Amino acid sequence: MFLVEKAICRQDVPRVPVWMMRQAGRTDPEYNAYKQKDPRPLEQLFRDVQASIDISLLPQRLGVDAIIFYQDILTVLEHIGFMFYFTPAPTLKNPIQNHRDIENIQLPERNLKTLMPYIAQTLIGIQKRLNGSLPVLGFAGAPMTLSAFLFAGSSPKNIDAILQMSRLEPESLHLLQKKLTQLLIEYLNMQFDAGVLAVQLFESLADYYPRDFYEEFVQPYHEEIFGYFKDKNTILFCKECSYLDLMVKSGAKVISVGKCLDISTVANECAKYNLAFQGNVDNEVLNSGTKKDIEKAVRECIQKGGRIGHILNLNHGLLRTTPFENVQAFVETALSI
Repeated sequence: MFLVEKAICRQDVPRVPVWMMRQAGRTDPEYNAYKQKDPRPLEQLFRDVQASIDISLLPQRLGVDAIIFYQDILTVLEHIGFMFYFTPAPTLKNPIQNHRDIENIQLPERNLKTLMPYIAQTLIGIQKRLNGSLPVLGFAGAPMTLSAFLFAGSSPKNIDAILQMSRLEPESLHLLQKKLTQLLIEYLNMQFDAGVLAVQLFESLADYYPRDFYEEFVQPYHEEIFGYFKDKNTILFCKECSYLDLMVKSGAKVISVGKCLDISTVANECAKYNLAFQGNVDNEVLNSGTKKDIEKAVRECIQKGGRIGHILNLNHGLLRTTPFENVQAFVETALSI
């Protein structure tokens, strides 16, 4: 059994397993060298099976305990009529503006395995290259996070338009969440069929959500997705969200938390529900801290987490300006404890 799998099952582990969000990408000099040789836009790289396999596997040399495949949360939206282009930031030519746009969204008639063959091919290819040495993780954006991108037409700076719709046309926002939830269940199921150990649902804008909004428009769809996969390994990541009481009731087997929550509090709460937890070293420590700062942060996180059911990770993804030697120091420290 993989170390990450033992942690998910709350079994004894010789050390706390570690991986990082955005571990395959912009902080890695080998990735940047790859991009110099192959300057195609990201939407093309994501669909290139060999490129995705090669990039996904770059963090293997760091010593991480899991490989998350190289992809983007927005890719699946192409198949409901929304194609994001990376220039280099994601850009959408036809963002959602009103109820009619939501009503016009049609779920694909053909299954996603047929429409997105490169997803399964990439996941299977990664596993073949790993030859059983590490598990592979899949992922998707959560319905509300994807909605925010669809309204903004780019990386959202706020969710004002969504909050306004939640007040004036709540049935329209629920309709969008229902359609996206159906799409994501099929998408994640395809990833499980391709052999991933676990999937992570990214609620990457959770720090924008008022609690009453979260309870009505976010929580029910988390519960629906995780309820469908109740016998699978699932991770809920909510960026800097303090609603731990709601997160542990989502149905996810692992709760990934930000620095806004104390990891010892998270460990105690998750133990009550027989859940694992993930996090939560501050990505800013890796970005601007010294090696001693990083070692201290990792040791404190693991000590407070109590080791059982803990997967070491960051509060969010690696920041673009993070020195690669600091990424190495993070993993090396984790491996030494």
